[in-house]
Amino acid sequence: MCICTPDLVERVVALVRQTGVLLTQRPDPQAIQAKSATDYVTNVDLAVEDTLREALAELAPQVQFMGEEEGHSDLDPARPFWILDPVDGTTNFIHNYGHSAISLALAEDGQVVFGVVYNPYRQECFTAVRGQGAQCNGRPIQVSTAPHLSDSLVAVGTVPGHRELGQQAFAQMWAVYNACQDIRRSGSASLDLCDVACGRVDGYLELYLQPWDYAAGSLILAEAGGCATGLDGAPLCLTQGGPLLSSNGRIHTALLELLEQSN
Repeated sequence: MCICTPDLVERVVALVRQTGVLLTQRPDPQAIQAKSATDYVTNVDLAVEDTLREALAELAPQVQFMGEEEGHSDLDPARPFWILDPVDGTTNFIHNYGHSAISLALAEDGQVVFGVVYNPYRQECFTAVRGQGAQCNGRPIQVSTAPHLSDSLVAVGTVPGHRELGQQAFAQMWAVYNACQDIRRSGSASLDLCDVACGRVDGYLELYLQPWDYAAGSLILAEAGGCATGLDGAPLCLTQGGPLLSSNGRIHTALLELLEQSN
């Protein structure tokens, strides 16, 4: 029996929207803990995760929880589970850049069945339920119709948490830059995926991401008519990280071939 009911979706979306105030009303002072030289967790990451974990447990106590800050070593992927990135774009958040999001997905039977990505700075709430299309603030969205890579604007990521992959990542960016109209770098994977979903950009790639970075956004993109895969075209994994390539679908093969050639 599917637990992703219209009532649950409505209540979870409202909950995520309400929690977004924790990002826009910045605490002072800002508590920052370095997970690595380029990867951070703030008190807001922890507050958002704690708030949503507790509220989701009340709404659906049978559903497991995977959070960026909590970990998931005891997760049973055969049972339903939430996938949360409490602040996607933490470096942006630390610098008051105004481009971060809460990203939450519900996985069931090995696939994402519901996703919500909320950017509280623009008050844009992207949502999707599998098989029911994608919306932004309740209005349907669709990917672009750009037919060729040469017609396309492509978002990229710099894998700051894995600097050892930087040279390869920038080589891929250079190849894409030379083949498309231009590239963009926003610092939030979930919002990049939503930008592809609503046609603002035509593709997005990053050499390494975690499931909480892309779980919700990949469903929103798929329901908007696009696709997200690994760099080999394989489906994305919901329990371990890896590379991501997303597009409006029309330029996906061209991007896959280009990236294969650039390796």
